[in-house]
Amino acid sequence: MGTNGSTMLKPLRQGLPPLDPAAVSDAASCALPARYEAVREARHFTRRTLDRWDAGDRFDDICLVVSELVTNALRHALPADQGRCDDRCPPVRLHLMRWTERLVCAVRDPSHETPVPGDSDDFSAESGRGLFLVDSFADSWGWHPLAGALDGKVVWALFRLKQAG
Repeated sequence: MGTNGSTMLKPLRQGLPPLDPAAVSDAASCALPARYEAVREARHFTRRTLDRWDAGDRFDDICLVVSELVTNALRHALPADQGRCDDRCPPVRLHLMRWTERLVCAVRDPSHETPVPGDSDDFSAESGRGLFLVDSFADSWGWHPLAGALDGKVVWALFRLKQAG
């Protein structure tokens, strides 16, 4: 997808008016613990948030993609000994942002590793299809490294929403 932030974020702007951070109509965020139960917590948070926002026919797609993004962050971006993680472990954070016609799900993690889709040809495999599913259900997705005081990266997925009325 690219190696610098502007290249990685380019799909977020393709074919759509620019995203103005000041024009976000709704935003919600939650910190997730460094354990696999956090995937369930992320799904519940997303469902509650989307119920308030009325995401329409994209509800199930968004919940699936959030599950995959959080699972990938927990599986690939946290230290190998995450079973012994405590509050000092770098958190995974889920952000949901809604504009009139778009919704972005973003998962922040402490890793600098590029997200790499698994072998999507092997549909019988028990793992490795997360980013393939994200690519299939979201309108676009990408990632960018964090700078400054925040360390790691953000992996995001964009969904187009139908306008009400």
